[in-house]
Amino acid sequence: MKNKYFPDEEITENDLYFMCYMVERVARELHQRNKYVVNAIGYEELVNKISVANVLHSENPLKIVDEWINDYKLEHGDFDITDVDKDLASIIPTPTQMGKVYTRLILQTLEKDEDYIHGMIRVYNNPICEKIDNYNCSAFYEPSYVITRAYLEGDF
Repeated sequence: MKNKYFPDEEITENDLYFMCYMVERVARELHQRNKYVVNAIGYEELVNKISVANVLHSENPLKIVDEWINDYKLEHGDFDITDVDKDLASIIPTPTQMGKVYTRLILQTLEKDEDYIHGMIRVYNNPICEKIDNYNCSAFYEPSYVITRAYLEGDF
């Protein structure tokens, strides 16, 4: 994928990871699912953001969360991903960990001629994300090839 602002530069996997990490942070802040964030921001604006991700890496992530919420008029919801049954879930993964999970899933399922942003939107809108984001089970903790297989088969 080429950078929108600097066509000679390629968007890197690290830029994709940054985007997945920020989507996770914004979704948690708003008590929304990740798909709400990517759908509300939309393809064109996500392309803008990934094209400047190499610069945004150095910004305070809390500032970026606030900017995305304000700039895209994102609304609060009632889905708290960290509200888990303490008897079932001893681990709540961090946004950085979940950013890595989703980055690997996007990369491993990227279709021919599909850019990273189309891959993000496709993956985050897949029903398998409800299982990955259910921390009462261990789906998020599975090896990436297991998550990829579950994505491709439609279930764990």
